[in-house]
Amino acid sequence: MQKQTGKSGGGGGSSAAKRGRPFGSTTGSGAAAAAAAAAVGDPAAPAALVGPSLHVLTALSDQNNKRIVLALQSGLKSEILWALNALTVLSFKEKDDLRRDTTPLAKVPGLLDALLQVIDDWRDIAMPRDHTKPPRVRTLGVNTTISGFGLENVGKVYSDSTTPPNDQSKIEASTITKKRSAGFLFDEDGLFNIDDEGRTERQQCAVAASNIIRNFSFMPENETIMVQHRHCLETIFQCLEDQNAEDDELITNMLEALVNLAPVLDLRIFSSSKPSYIKMAEKSAVHAIMGMLASSIKAWHCAAAELIGRLIINPDNESFLVPVISQIYRRLVDLLSVPAFDAQAAAVSALYNVSEVNMDCRLKLASERWAVDRLLKIIKAPHPVSEVCRKAAVILESLVSEPQNRMHLLVHENTFAEILTSEGKYSDTFARILYELTARPSNKVTSGQAIWGNIN
Repeated sequence: MQKQTGKSGGGGGSSAAKRGRPFGSTTGSGAAAAAAAAAVGDPAAPAALVGPSLHVLTALSDQNNKRIVLALQSGLKSEILWALNALTVLSFKEKDDLRRDTTPLAKVPGLLDALLQVIDDWRDIAMPRDHTKPPRVRTLGVNTTISGFGLENVGKVYSDSTTPPNDQSKIEASTITKKRSAGFLFDEDGLFNIDDEGRTERQQCAVAASNIIRNFSFMPENETIMVQHRHCLETIFQCLEDQNAEDDELITNMLEALVNLAPVLDLRIFSSSKPSYIKMAEKSAVHAIMGMLASSIKAWHCAAAELIGRLIINPDNESFLVPVISQIYRRLVDLLSVPAFDAQAAAVSALYNVSEVNMDCRLKLASERWAVDRLLKIIKAPHPVSEVCRKAAVILESLVSEPQNRMHLLVHENTFAEILTSEGKYSDTFARILYELTARPSNKVTSGQAIWGNIN
């Protein structure tokens, strides 16, 4: 199992407890895998081991594909942990790994639904009570003295512990026990409620399931199945919507899965005739992405920027992203000024695709304050990845192709000339930019004024 490191501030190894997870609990899906190894009887598995310690044969999925699905659906702790541990090993695959012993989703029918059920079970108990259905009004026997339903005892107060008579020491100790009204007997949601330990186990199982879904998203043979599975996409986007309340490792796994699926994802699936489980709309999905882009966590806003750049490649997604394009540009330009190189690379990659959508997008980007200046700084620094500098130069070239943008770019004419003479890699690009700015007869006077810093 691959341990996630994209935590708050982009760094790992923090000793603080994870958001929504009690202090003292082990970290993420690694704990679930270790518990799973112990559950299947591996004597060499320590309690806090990170990653799977059980060797699972690849033939397991062929011989026990129905058992894996039924184990996830059973609700039994030992069965779920066994299935999660086996699937973690079977689904794990490094990037550019040519191994053929991984198990695609198509080999195990119903597997994706079973994994989503594990996540849904956790989210059902983690949902705030303000969002749950109101208590059912009981009217049967309300006008009788003794109804048979215990309504006459609602006003009484019960203790969680009983004390035998003539035992003063236990009577004194019992004064600290929790008192609660008999009304809790009629609380339908609390009848089979679980304790904190049970909630932690459910949470760790959900994180392990999300890690498996993330692993599956790296396999090209799974893309079609996952992007056409409406329940899967709805669950992913709902987790992104709840970034302030949900487990951060679960969100990271879901976000990375979405980034992998983005090139073939069509947001119109949320308005299709396929059955909906969460009632997610295209506008809500875009809102969830914008929430991740605005996050202060580096791993999240970098992934969100890359996600937007991949989504907008599909012309069918443009109509959903164009209404918020100004907000997208503003945030991406902010990321260009972040000292982290990966944040700069993610922003440039997104701007590279978004600027090619239409003329209006190029006009808005050029008019965005500091956009051109920060793109030039990335080239002059330079960024350690030459491809990032090349894309930044191409973005500037696409901006200058619009006549309305030339007034914004003439201010930087001297900088363009400096890069032309000093940076051999991008000399051709900046030669074309300067030609567009100065070579045409209608721009000669304006370019002369720009050299002296007066374009008014």
